[in-house]
Amino acid sequence: MSRTNQYWDAPAEALSRDELSALQLQRLIKTIEQVSLSPFYQARFRECGITPSSIRTLEDIRRLPLTTKTDLRNQYPYGLLCVEREKLVRLHVSSGTTGQATAVFYSRHDVDHWADLMARCMYMTGARPGDTFQNLTGYGLFTGGLGFHYGSERLGLLTIPSGAGNSKRQIQLMQDFSTTVFHIIPSYALRLMDIMTEMGMDPKRDLSLRIAYLGAEPYSEEVRRRVEDFYGIDVYNSYGLSEMNGPGVAFECPYKCGMHIWEDAYFVEIIDPETLEPVPDGTLGELVLTTLNREAMPIIRYRSKDLTRILPGECSCGRVHLRLDRIQGRSDDMFIIKGVNIFPVQVEQVLMNIEEVGNNYVIILRRENNIDRMIVRVEVTDRIFVEDMRHLQRIQKKIAHDLRGELLITPDLELVEPHALPGTEGKAVRLIDERRI
Repeated sequence: MSRTNQYWDAPAEALSRDELSALQLQRLIKTIEQVSLSPFYQARFRECGITPSSIRTLEDIRRLPLTTKTDLRNQYPYGLLCVEREKLVRLHVSSGTTGQATAVFYSRHDVDHWADLMARCMYMTGARPGDTFQNLTGYGLFTGGLGFHYGSERLGLLTIPSGAGNSKRQIQLMQDFSTTVFHIIPSYALRLMDIMTEMGMDPKRDLSLRIAYLGAEPYSEEVRRRVEDFYGIDVYNSYGLSEMNGPGVAFECPYKCGMHIWEDAYFVEIIDPETLEPVPDGTLGELVLTTLNREAMPIIRYRSKDLTRILPGECSCGRVHLRLDRIQGRSDDMFIIKGVNIFPVQVEQVLMNIEEVGNNYVIILRRENNIDRMIVRVEVTDRIFVEDMRHLQRIQKKIAHDLRGELLITPDLELVEPHALPGTEGKAVRLIDERRI
């Protein structure tokens, strides 16, 4: 691997494990000093008897209180601010669709640091000056669009801020400007596949794509394989959340064996979501993150609700930064049917591994006569409906068998023709729980 570019030469990427830990401790102590300027953390630290001098080792971080989404909502808008308002240059706000919105503030230092992290991520995957980057995600208050945009420009790529939607226009831009790298939500990548097929396009022949970044919603390895095979590209998993800046928290390297979390910028913990105690590397748990290099609004031990694990061992790329496994779902996304805990991504793993299944599905939960039902409505390919009924029944039995093997229950299946389910150009709604309506 070449180290001639500034984004690989970034000092933190070349540190040894001991050097990285020393840098983390230095930045953690500075962060504790910084958050002590926030009225919220002032009160929390007084309750816990914490001062910056209380932190002498990285293990001492467990003495600090956890921060939750509810805390951010209760402190809206300025309760977590740690600098004068004159230093603020950016604001991102969550949608607030499930409660009070949350606000995250950025200073000039924070925006520049975020752009550097994103450039580091993109360079690691092979993006270079001379590439054309097309950003097919939302801009505005959503962090995904602007995060990748600033990283792309920092790296020196020709950047097309196309935003989400208008699929045929997106494809035309790819053709006209020879897009080589793009950022897209997984469900929209699947939707574009259907549209290109309808148009008689072969992206391997008709486009110049070679790299895609997928994120913003959980997706399975089977979806990655479908996207890579159809477009003829390398797909890299990206992880971020608005409370931690946005994308760029963790990213895959070319070996695609977990996402390197940039530990010079974030301290990572995995805890049991019930006991709140740390779990060993390799064990699934809830991801907890602490910002280490943020000025305007640092956050301590934030409970992400995302479920993942730290992958043991070292990566073949040579980076010592810890690796996160693919996000398995959110602790609050899990649903229970007949006493079984299920995550939507488990259904996707099964469906996307069956050749006759299309690119769209939805899970519907209903309660009838005080009994819960799980319905999986899934599109299948055109040829299923033109062949004999026995073949359709065989496919239905196979899907039911494979779902039972993964979930330990047999859901009700509804096979529908292509495009029978609503398409999406934003985040897909994969779970409809009518029991809550």
